Amino acid sequence: MDKFKPEFLGQLEFYLEALDRDVRKSHEKPSIGVLLCKDKDDEVVEYALSRSLSPSVIAQYETKLIPKELLQRKLHEFAMLADE
Repeated sequence: MDKFKPEFLGQLEFYLEALDRDVRKSHEKPSIGVLLCKDKDDEVVEYALSRSLSPSVIAQYETKLIPKELLQRKLHEFAMLADE
């Protein structure tokens, strides 16, 4: 519930690495993290992502819910991109 800060991305990557090393089963694909921010500065996001090895997207969230079907479709699209 805050504006994007570069340290959020580092913290998310840390947790995903710990999850994949300590919890993920050998037959499972790598974990996907979702970082929702109240607001973002596009230039700060660009700098934060410029050296990231993981596919990442930073997006602003809306204060009202989108339809469940749309959310499911977008999560599926993101998962497909991650597989490529």
